[in-house]
Amino acid sequence: MSTALVILAAGKGTRMNSDIPKVLHPIAQAPMLVHAMRAGSVLSPEHTVIVTGHGSEAVASVAEAEDEKASIAVQEEQLGTAHAVAQARSALDGFEGDVVVLYGDTPFLQSDTLERMIAARAENDLVILGFEAADPARYGRLIMAGNTLERIVEYKEASDEERSITFCNSGLLTCNSQTLFALIEAVGNDNASGEYYLTDVVEIARNQGLRVTAVACDEAQTLGVNSRADLAAADAVFQSRARIALLEQGVTLMAPDTVYLAADTVIGRDSVIEPNVVFGPGVTVESGATIRAFSHLEGCHVSRGATVGPYARLRPGAELSENARVGNFVEIKNAEIAEGAKVNHLSYIGDASVGAGSNIGAGTITCNYDGVMKHRTTIGENVFVGSNTMLVAPVTLGDGAMTATGTVVTRDVESEALAVARAKQENKPGYARKLFDMLKAKKARRNKGS
Repeated sequence: MSTALVILAAGKGTRMNSDIPKVLHPIAQAPMLVHAMRAGSVLSPEHTVIVTGHGSEAVASVAEAEDEKASIAVQEEQLGTAHAVAQARSALDGFEGDVVVLYGDTPFLQSDTLERMIAARAENDLVILGFEAADPARYGRLIMAGNTLERIVEYKEASDEERSITFCNSGLLTCNSQTLFALIEAVGNDNASGEYYLTDVVEIARNQGLRVTAVACDEAQTLGVNSRADLAAADAVFQSRARIALLEQGVTLMAPDTVYLAADTVIGRDSVIEPNVVFGPGVTVESGATIRAFSHLEGCHVSRGATVGPYARLRPGAELSENARVGNFVEIKNAEIAEGAKVNHLSYIGDASVGAGSNIGAGTITCNYDGVMKHRTTIGENVFVGSNTMLVAPVTLGDGAMTATGTVVTRDVESEALAVARAKQENKPGYARKLFDMLKAKKARRNKGS
């Protein structure tokens, strides 16, 4: 049976105290909505419908960037969860498969849970996802009779006996598309909030003689994010899981709790990650690489055997080949560092390519920006760039070339040539003492005047 996802992402998230829609707040540097979409993608859905409301354009932009085929349905008024799902009806017109309803602020749902929900749907008309709560608090309780879900009882309406139940409602469900929208049509808003609640479909389905059940998952998968504190807790959960996964995959984390990972970080086994390393989005580190302490990586690729840091920054477009070395206080942006090349100290290499075996001396800078346009620097193989060299792009250094320390390179250097471009040094005997005496006298006059 084909499936469709309906992801509810219309809420403002008042408790977040933010102008940003709640579902766009990041966990591991990816919006919560993206986590939910990736969780649902395991089902290979035929349709994905994102129901937006507050900040609709921003939410739609993120959703479409993640899945260009995603449909957007707008809930103009937030009249409850059943009303939100109803907005997806036109986007699913003619679709006869199963609908899985997810929430954009529930980022940790696991693939096996969704698969078990779909499997249970084969024998039931409606499947609700529940969880055993450590502290049931004010969650709605799932009242079961064997494998049948009889009803959902909200906390404020539950008896003492029902409140003792720890099997609680997550709000997620799956149902045949036509059945679901027919059930939603029967949902009323005769309640204190005047809203149309999706949970009411359980009672309606039971009254119609439909088969209803609940599937259980661990509570962590249903963790919702409603405040900044929740967001921090959710990020901590993600980081803990991701670090454990890396350790199990054979990655050495010298101080795991100090390493911050992005949602899409990929690190190969036998790599070593030293303390206080931050991975931004889009980073791949191949096996056997070393990322040393206090480095920051984003949008880059580090090949086998390469070393980065300490205190290095790799920005988007940085490409390090095998056994390349990027050392302390070095920044690489949109540049390729070929096999065995070294940029070890206090340098900026941007919009450039560095050939195999080349050595970039301390304090070297590619001057890639003229105030309007970016320009590229090309450094050949086995080039030695002397310390404190300024490479004013666009410029090319041929294979085996060398620049003298302190050189400002403004035109191409042919292969095996030495470039020297600096003023001649002159030493003036006694001038240092004369200059200091003059400056001290000037300072004394100034202090006397004040």
